Amino acid sequence: MDENLKDLMQELGNAINESLSDSDRIAAAIGEIKRAGYDVFLVLEATIGFNKREDENDDHPEIPDNFEATGKISWNNQDTKFLKALKISLDEDPR
Repeated sequence: MDENLKDLMQELGNAINESLSDSDRIAAAIGEIKRAGYDVFLVLEATIGFNKREDENDDHPEIPDNFEATGKISWNNQDTKFLKALKISLDEDPR
């Protein structure tokens, strides 16, 4: 594997770990669980894929020009809380 890609992947892992570690909300939730008398083990799994683009000028070579999204994503309350804990905001549909 390319050394530069290894470094970038390590930086991504560090950024994700730091985001989780710095989350006051996650720390508060873990604190509540510990105060209730439980030990907490948090294991998250992320699958991240990489594909080398052939044309460096093309921003999205895998998406055809006539691409149209037809599906809808639904989030439950737990999904929303998790994403917010990672400081990822969801744009609300104004409709």
